[in-house]
Formats: sequence, structure tokens, C-alpha cells
Amino acid sequence: MALQRDEVVRTALRVLNEEGIDGLSTRRLARELGVQSPALYWHFKNKRELLDLMAEAMLAEALPPDREPDPEHWPDWIAADARAKRNALLAYRDGARVHAGTLPTEDELPAVEAQLSALCRAGLRPRTALRLLLTVDRYIMGWVTEEQAWRQDAAQRTRPPFPDEALRDLPLLREAADVLRMADHDADFDYGLRVLVEGFRVEIAREAAEGREAAEGREGSEADEAAAGAGPDAVGDGLA
Repeated sequence: MALQRDEVVRTALRVLNEEGIDGLSTRRLARELGVQSPALYWHFKNKRELLDLMAEAMLAEALPPDREPDPEHWPDWIAADARAKRNALLAYRDGARVHAGTLPTEDELPAVEAQLSALCRAGLRPRTALRLLLTVDRYIMGWVTEEQAWRQDAAQRTRPPFPDEALRDLPLLREAADVLRMADHDADFDYGLRVLVEGFRVEIAREAAEGREAAEGREGSEADEAAAGAGPDAVGDGLA
């Protein structure tokens, strides 16, 4: 039976959970599938392409491609997508490292276009809308990378991080000790996400104001050109 690409990707994700990204090699993957390494290259050209396919599969479990962004409630779906992506990456060992550096596959581009369309209907320009999506994605990647490292290293720490005695003479840090110790990853992630979204709310208002000013400027220029085109005779006739 011919090896199918989705079987390769599923097996790669299983090996990832067992060995981590550093232990994921084409040799190990071929052994798990019972084939020779060259057989894998019918399905991907190199490890980078394999990681792209793995990242796509991770997110497909959490984000169905037929989801419809809502321009009227864009902050809600941006936040919901961000939480779903974070959870999808946390579900796999080194999930954020797998996703880091990936590019959307051709199959994913229509979903990106639909999100841009919704954001543009909400008031953003295409370039700003794409920057919003990239900013949120990179926030997720950075956050999950740190969160996974923190969780994986927890078992190797010989003492709790930032014990009370270390903060005794540091009143500001002591007051914010729960944030310092990352006691609630969900709450801290949502806080940063909310700040990002609110920043883009301001950007929508700024771009809308610029658009109005540009439109008013064009109308004023057109009126001036029309008056100039009427000529002095028209002005004189009006005064006669």
C-alpha cells in the first residue's frame, strides 16, 4: 500500500510528542513508518516543508478552514482564533517551535484572504489588516514558546521560582508576584491579547479619520478647480 501524506504527518506529530523537535529526524520517521528515508521525499522536499505540514495539521484541528470571520465583531473572532491557536500548539510538545518560521500553505491562503476581507470591512486597510494578523500570530508564537519552556523546565527546578524571601525588600515585585511567577498563564495571555486588540481598535479609528480628511481634501480641491474653471467672466456675470 502506498504511503499517504496524512499518515506521514500524523506519525511525525506522534514522534514529536515522544522525542521533541530535536529528536524528529527523517531517519526516525522512516523507521516508524517502516520505509526507507527516500520514500518520504515523495511527500515533502525537506524538514522545513515537513514542519509546515505539521503546523498546518496542528491548527486544522482547532481552526476549521470554513470558519467565517465577522467584521462587525472582529475583536471577538481574533481573540477566539488566538486562544484556539495557543491551545492547539500547547497540545503538542514543542508545538510553538514547530510553527515558528512556517508560511501559510496554498490551501490556507483563502482563509487568510477571508480574514483580511472581514478586517477591511471593519475599517482597516489591507496592509494594516495583514499586520494585525501577523502581530497576533507572533504574539502567540512567542508566548507559547516561553510557556512551553517554563512548563518543561519546571520539573528540573530545585526550588520554586522567586520565593517570598527573594522578594522581601522588593515591594513592587512582591505585589505583582503572581504575574512574575506566571501563576495563571491563561489570564496573562488574555491580558496581552486584549491590549493588542485594543491597539488595533485605535488604529481603525485613526485610519478612518485619515480617510475622511483625504476625502474632504479631495472635495475641497475639486471645488477650487471648478471655481477656477468658471473664469473671470462667470464671476463678473454674477456681480452684474
